Amino acid sequence: MYLSDLEKIWLATGENRVYLEPSMANRHGLIAGATGTGKTVTLKVIAESFSDMGVPVFVADIKGDLTGMCQPGEENKHIRRSIDTMGIEDFTYTSYPVRFFDVYGEKGHPVRTTISDMGPDLLARLLGLNETQSGVLRIVFRIADDQGLLLLDLKDLRSMVIYVGEHAAEYKLRYGNVSAQSLGAIQRALLTLEDEGGERFFGEPMLDLVDWFDWDEQGRGVMNLLECQELFQHPLLYSTFLLWMLSELYELLPEAGDLPKPKIAFCSFGV
Repeated sequence: MYLSDLEKIWLATGENRVYLEPSMANRHGLIAGATGTGKTVTLKVIAESFSDMGVPVFVADIKGDLTGMCQPGEENKHIRRSIDTMGIEDFTYTSYPVRFFDVYGEKGHPVRTTISDMGPDLLARLLGLNETQSGVLRIVFRIADDQGLLLLDLKDLRSMVIYVGEHAAEYKLRYGNVSAQSLGAIQRALLTLEDEGGERFFGEPMLDLVDWFDWDEQGRGVMNLLECQELFQHPLLYSTFLLWMLSELYELLPEAGDLPKPKIAFCSFGV
């Protein structure tokens, strides 16, 4: 839990209290252990502590047991034992500001981006294209740009690939050779992504990650909770979202060195 007077996160109590300094939270961390040892509860408390600290939080909820953070907790013997063991005084159950997101748009705000925003390089990596096929995909994007065509979803990209294939001869001198084999490989890869649910991820309105940086009226950071129970079963789409998110954050948050506390905290809850 976050102790505002000390400006530290109280993690555990042994012979002495164990704290997490906010400045050290800019590093990567891992909590591991056997089933039932308290990994999820520990991460939930840390996420809540970041919120209390005024740091927005992104949480990938794979097990689907984190939605309760939007409501005050309820007394039970396990929580009471932890409270008494750590000697926490005046403990109160609190709800936290939570926003729900879902790539499939079923259990939260839909998460979408456009094909044009994803770009050919990142998309080629996700589709597992080789160097030649990646070059052809860049040509497809370049032709679309030169003609002022915005590629919004997978249908747009598939249509653009077909169009370039039909006019490959006239584009050869200006953009380079476009082989039917490479176009076919791109189409097959797009079919795989579409089967994973990619048609729901690509499109409008596009999510602006700036919206994740938000606070409630008490100054607590908003928790952005991504529903991943179904998404986790589709690793290609899951990795597509994660790589897009990281690339967007890389552009949004330039290197700033060691800050007193994170600008945003990321927590992924595993199985």
